This record gives sequence, C-alpha cells and structure tokens, in this order.
Amino acid sequence: MAAPVDDMFSFCVDPGRVSSCVDVRFINNVKGKGLFAKKSIKKGDALFLERPLVSAQFQWNALYKYRACEYCLRALETAEENARRLSGIPGLSLPHPQLCRVRPELHQGCPQCQVMYCSSECRQAAADQYHRVLCLGSSHDDPDHPVNKLKDAWRSMHYPPETSSIMLMARMVAAVKQGQLALLQSLFKAALHDDHLSRWFAPEGFRSLFALVGTNGQGIGTSNARSLSAPMVLLSSLSRWVHACDALELPAQQKEQLDSFIDQLYKDIEKETGDFLNCEGSGLFLLQSSCNHSCIPNAEASFPDNNFLLQLCALSDINPGEEICISYLDCCQRDRSRHSRHKVLRENYLFVCSCPKCISQMHELDVTSEEEEEDEGEAEGEAEGDEMEDEMTDV
Repeated sequence: MAAPVDDMFSFCVDPGRVSSCVDVRFINNVKGKGLFAKKSIKKGDALFLERPLVSAQFQWNALYKYRACEYCLRALETAEENARRLSGIPGLSLPHPQLCRVRPELHQGCPQCQVMYCSSECRQAAADQYHRVLCLGSSHDDPDHPVNKLKDAWRSMHYPPETSSIMLMARMVAAVKQGQLALLQSLFKAALHDDHLSRWFAPEGFRSLFALVGTNGQGIGTSNARSLSAPMVLLSSLSRWVHACDALELPAQQKEQLDSFIDQLYKDIEKETGDFLNCEGSGLFLLQSSCNHSCIPNAEASFPDNNFLLQLCALSDINPGEEICISYLDCCQRDRSRHSRHKVLRENYLFVCSCPKCISQMHELDVTSEEEEEDEGEAEGEAEGDEMEDEMTDV
C-alpha cells in the first residue's frame, strides 16, 4: 500500500530543491508502491532532495570516534583533526588548511548532555523532534543508564559492517512522545497496517518495526540499499579536503609535492586505521523508500551536501510514466549471475527480482558467480579450520 506522501511532502523534501517530475503510485499487492516519472527526465538530472524523517549514526562508527553532528551527521572534525586521528600522528599539519569546510565556531552542544551539533539550527531541530526525550543529561557517559545499555547490547549483536541503528527506533518513539505523532503514525500505519502505537511495544509489533527498519534501510552515504531506512556514508572532512586539493591549480612541482604528501598520508592511515574513513549511519526516507529495485537501475542516491540530505539523480534518460528504480545491490553484485543476484536479494530483502535484466536471463543455468564461489570456498576453508581446531581441542 502506498504511503501517504502528499501530507508529509513538505516535511521531508526541500521545496527549493525538488523537481515536480516524480509521482508515487500504488503498483500491486506484491510490489506495493513505486516512484514514477511524470515527465521526461534527462540523464544526470536531480529528481529531488529529501531529508529523512529521522537518522542516526551507526553505533560502532560513533564508538570509534567518528565525530558527527548528532542531528544531520555532518562531520565535526576539521580535516587536520581527522587526519591526525586516522593516521595516529598527533603533530600532523595539513597544507592549505583554508580548504577545510568545517566551521568549529558554529558548533553547539546540548547544555545538559553535551552531545554536539554542527549548528544552532541542528541543535534546535533535534530538541524539537526527539532529543528532549532522549537527552541523558549528566548520565551521558554512564554505562548503567538504560539507553547506554541498549546501545551496548546492539553493538554486541551487530558488528561492522553496520546496516542500521537501534537509535533510529528510539528516535521514532521519542518523536512520538514529543508530539510528532500525526506524521509518524500516518507513515507507519500505511507500512505496518496497524492503528495502535501500543503494538510497537508488543513482540509482534516490535518485530514488524524492526523488519521495516532493517529491510528498508538507506544508509546515509553512498549506499543504494532500498528502504524507509537507508545507509549513509558521508565523506570525512579529510576526504573533502583531498578533493579540494585535487581541484587546486598549482605549479607542477608544488602539485607533485602535494600529491606525494597525500599519498603518504593515506598510507599512514591505512597502516593505522584501515579502510573505515568516513562517517556512516542510516535514515528513514519517505520518497526514496518508494523506489523499487532493478538490476539495471535508472537512478541512484547520493549525499551532495555531505549531511543527511539525500539526492536522487537519473543514471539514464527516463520517459514519462516509466518507473524510477534504484539498485539494492552494489556494482560488483550487479555484475554477478542472475542466480547470485537473486540469492542476495532473497536473503536480504525477501523478494525475487523480475527486472528486465533478470527476465532476459531467466533461461540461463542457475550457476553461481565465480566471485561468490570464491567467497563460499573461503568460508568453507574457515569452517574446516574451525573443525580441525575443535578436533585438536577434543584430543
């Protein structure tokens, strides 16, 4: 059943940066709703810019000191602070520091619990939406506080790579307690077919809500996973500084020195920290959640403002009346066999894809992609190793 988009459109979508070229329609009882083009859309066009109903940084990501705005997830570290932490070099100085866009003088903390925001606007928005309920005050660092115990339990069950956050659910409930009931109830009534908020706290209702967040997530960042809840990977302040350096017009020798400095910095970071360089979280997006999957998507999500604002752009020309689809698979997964793609989609999203690509390959043998066979082989090898260890322990 299609979610009631019209009455919540102004809340979620930036009216100054949205096109009137899309429409949410009910398809059938199997696919539910979908997003369709109302007019011709050219490759590269932005369809809309949307903010989430609620978002949250991943718990392990926050634990490893990826400092981000508590509300919009914008980076709080300067590029230099970011580079020092990731490289483990306390005295590191970056050239061209003026290229860093982070403005620490604008940051504000909650007066009670001291969680940080990138601006007074974000602090006020969080307070108005959910933070008055979730503020821990002086118990912010108390491991015995119920909210902190909840976070700790979540981390013990969900190790990286993370796909969602328990705090999404906590903030939804907090928003209801703070009077945002009409907005959230209409959305989740459509999604969960339930008129009573009390069902959220019963086992069946909790599982339904959890499944909605888990299978419908869009991470905040570069992931294109379908969901009301989407994964978000936002570039660190260091990454944005590097992009700005790449655009500098410098004499050849200075450019070579700068490139050499950046190359060495990334080597130091890889040695000290590994590949996890950016802030990651997830959010509940209303319009983006209307996009169904295709193994040959005609649109993709991005985060151009490096915060929780999601932009959907066309990957190809789209005709009026054509459905707008994203891919729940990454590029490597989309290149795998039909059998392999269907396996991932069934296990993670609980459906069988019938997009044009899958239909065109339906007569192919159900073979597993070479990459997946390698993964399975590694997994079997690890399992055999564990069995041998167990046998040796028994002896």
